[in-house]
Amino acid sequence: MTTTRAPRRWKVWLLTVCGIYPVLTVLVTLLTPMLDGVPQPARLALIVPVAVASMVWVITPALTRRLHGWLSR
Repeated sequence: MTTTRAPRRWKVWLLTVCGIYPVLTVLVTLLTPMLDGVPQPARLALIVPVAVASMVWVITPALTRRLHGWLSR
């Protein structure tokens, strides 16, 4: 029987930072011109759900598969 240990928290943190930074950079760059004049809290209310969805269903699973060896050390 093989037991799988949970990755260290700092590795999960680093993986999340490496995933969220480009996602937020792209979203803010693309959406800022379209949301010109919209108050900042409303902009964030539109950007955050898209960023979180992309992290949960696309970015984090892809990074986890790619970096599984490093995460499990």
